[in-house]
Amino acid sequence: MSRILHFALALVVVTLLALLVNRDRKNIRVRFVIQLLMIEVALAWFFLNSEVGLDFIQGFSNLFEQLLQYAAEGTNFVFGNMGDKGLAFFWLNVLCPIVFISALIGILQHFRILPIIIRTIGTVLSKINGMGKLESFNTVSSLILGQSENFIAYKDILGKMSERRMYTMAATAMSTVSMSIVGAYMTMLQPKYVVAALVLNMFSTFIVLSLINPYRVDSEEDLKLGNTHQGKSFFEMLSEYILAGFKVAVIVAAMLIGFIALISGINALFDFILGISFQGILGYVFFPFAWVMGVPAHEALQVGSIMATKLVSNEFVAMMDLQKVAGTLSPRGEGILSVFLVSFANFSSIGIVVGAIKGLHEEQGNVVSHFGLKLLYGSTLVSVLSASIAGLVL
Repeated sequence: MSRILHFALALVVVTLLALLVNRDRKNIRVRFVIQLLMIEVALAWFFLNSEVGLDFIQGFSNLFEQLLQYAAEGTNFVFGNMGDKGLAFFWLNVLCPIVFISALIGILQHFRILPIIIRTIGTVLSKINGMGKLESFNTVSSLILGQSENFIAYKDILGKMSERRMYTMAATAMSTVSMSIVGAYMTMLQPKYVVAALVLNMFSTFIVLSLINPYRVDSEEDLKLGNTHQGKSFFEMLSEYILAGFKVAVIVAAMLIGFIALISGINALFDFILGISFQGILGYVFFPFAWVMGVPAHEALQVGSIMATKLVSNEFVAMMDLQKVAGTLSPRGEGILSVFLVSFANFSSIGIVVGAIKGLHEEQGNVVSHFGLKLLYGSTLVSVLSASIAGLVL
């Protein structure tokens, strides 16, 4: 089956699955969807066939690695260099830096730098995707800041957002990855696939959310949401953002403990009753999706199993599984799977996103928790679309 036919079939599957959960199909703006798709295909070809894009993304990755080193100075002082010894890695190296990033966000907010960036980037992207400026900028800020730190940038306006906007903001956070861990991905996957996935996921997010959750934003309302509350002294603001960052880190840790433990229990229950884990069942579920994305048929079940691993656990575990079998996969199959794995679309991310928002605005956190599975559904479709487009040009 030719690549073009595979891609056409993938588009049909993604579109139908997206429309399946759409409650307002009349608001879908087809012109923007087609426009975004054409741009994304061109970008896929560029990033999978050029070193320029890789160098650009690597520069940003180096910047955030440096910021994390600054954050490590604070955690090492408080925790006696436990991070350097590899102890409590996730807490010290992933969650604690949220406090430092939160402080930086507060400074950018206080000096009115972030609102200007929101307006500029949001305005440019909104012309391309037909969405609000805030939603457009959120896609970029999620990519730069990460799914938990990102919401701190909007903490003063979370309470003003409608349920539809909250779905878009939360789904975007699950569909992208943080630049701060791009370097880690590049040690586990071929860098060009990581770079391609970063860009493709951003445009796939626009496309999938335009199909699942279409709505129009009043321009005046959009501008109001782009503004942040001012009037506090610098150190009052700084203290507030530091404490907000720590609160988010603690709540995210609690959510992860609960979600990962529950998934482990469900796996054991399925294995006891059916002789196959919940993850194993999902492998068969993902088999046809792997084939639709362009993975050769004889590799589709193996790839589908790794896709399921990512959904049930996280992308790092799935990437380690890919490393073990990369030699048995074709370059095409490895590339498609690699692009699929570069996102935060998994069960534990529901807890991270809900926890991050709940730590900043409890009511909105409860709203987001109500459509937790729909978040995972939409962000997984984003990964499928990105991987399918990669399969077209590989």
